[in-house]
Amino acid sequence: MLSVLDLFRVGIGPSSSHTVGPIRIAARFLADIEQAGVMNRVGRIEVELQGSLALTGAGHATPKAVMLGLLGLDPETLDPKDADNRVSLLEHSKALRLANGRTIPFAAERDIRFAYDVIPKLHPNGIRLRAFDSAGDLIADNTWYSTGGGFIASQRQLERPVRDDIVPTGPAVPYPFISAAELLNICHSGSLTIDAVIMANEAAKRAPEATQAALDRIAGVMMACIDRGLTRTGTLPGGLKVRRRAPEIWDKLRNGPPSNEREQLFDWLNVYAMAVNEENAAGGQVVTAPTNGAAGIIPSVIRYYCWDAEDRLVRIRKFLLTAGGVGLLYKQRASISGAEMGCQGEVGVACSMAAAGLAAVWGGTPQQVCNAAEIGMEHNLGLTCDPVGGLVQIPCIERNAIGSVKAANAARLALHSLEQTKVSLDQVIETMRQTGIDMSSKYKETSQGGLAVNVVEC
Repeated sequence: MLSVLDLFRVGIGPSSSHTVGPIRIAARFLADIEQAGVMNRVGRIEVELQGSLALTGAGHATPKAVMLGLLGLDPETLDPKDADNRVSLLEHSKALRLANGRTIPFAAERDIRFAYDVIPKLHPNGIRLRAFDSAGDLIADNTWYSTGGGFIASQRQLERPVRDDIVPTGPAVPYPFISAAELLNICHSGSLTIDAVIMANEAAKRAPEATQAALDRIAGVMMACIDRGLTRTGTLPGGLKVRRRAPEIWDKLRNGPPSNEREQLFDWLNVYAMAVNEENAAGGQVVTAPTNGAAGIIPSVIRYYCWDAEDRLVRIRKFLLTAGGVGLLYKQRASISGAEMGCQGEVGVACSMAAAGLAAVWGGTPQQVCNAAEIGMEHNLGLTCDPVGGLVQIPCIERNAIGSVKAANAARLALHSLEQTKVSLDQVIETMRQTGIDMSSKYKETSQGGLAVNVVEC
């Protein structure tokens, strides 16, 4: 079993697969070189971006991410402003200081190559890193893949035959499950809620207090991201010249004439989600939930329905544990990578997770929670990933706003029924996986189809 804390990770925008993942890969490459004892021989490093990382890497800040990783920064702890300054210094000096104190020449325009013609078979997001000595002889050659949500895997890991298609990881947990049906059986046989099952599994990995503290930190970073996005104005980086809209909507909601709260429900969910994804598009600090491109949905629903409650810590922990448990099913049975599944694997999964979390907070049974998750995904099936200009802005920002509203509606619909829906959560996850496999690559984070080619860039 993976941990829900593997899904909810602090990082920087604009993309978990194109930014956070490459940071980790570049840092891991240097760590492997150091472990192999050849760091003192390195004279040059060359990086090749493959597949989707090449096709939309420029708009997703992938070259910058690679440089951050080579500089030894960690996406969980780095400060975005400091990171920008260090990248600017590297670009100006064209000299990379390694962990052992040695300096080697490095120029992004020369040493980071976009291999548009290379489409990896193991995963669409490939990075090949090579190190040479001063004589030009190859001393390290590794290929890694950014598999979505900040997760990474080496070529060796993905090529290794896996028995029964299950990769065991981490310590044994009291309630292992690989399907929603198994999770529901555990809940029913032990009279447990989904969040109780997940919390018990997390307790096998760390002390309960540590898990609670981590969840509280995740929620705090999410809310801080909303707060920044509600107040920062201006134009987002990139050639589209997209204006931040969240602050304007926020001002209207706070200072406009009173209106029916039900009428404004959509406005509140919209503005919170847009605030997060405008921050993400600007390279700010966000939480993968489960990805950066879909980072606004879960925080938006938490902010509106949980944040102002007297028992908000209890609500938020229940929400995140439940949503995380559903997210694990998607990660383990399908994928949360837009380059593999299209946006149904990002916004669709986030909508499903948020619907489950909200249904749990509202007192839904485990079956109703799974029904909410199923409804949330069913109406995102086939959603394409076609970012205009390769930027995580159009349609990504508004798509998070729509996804947060869908999540709330899915939770409400689920609470009106007691029995399992005609379509089970396992069936909709498998349908998403099959749809993603069948989907043309031009609709999967390559900017080669859909809105990406039908909207004129200005």
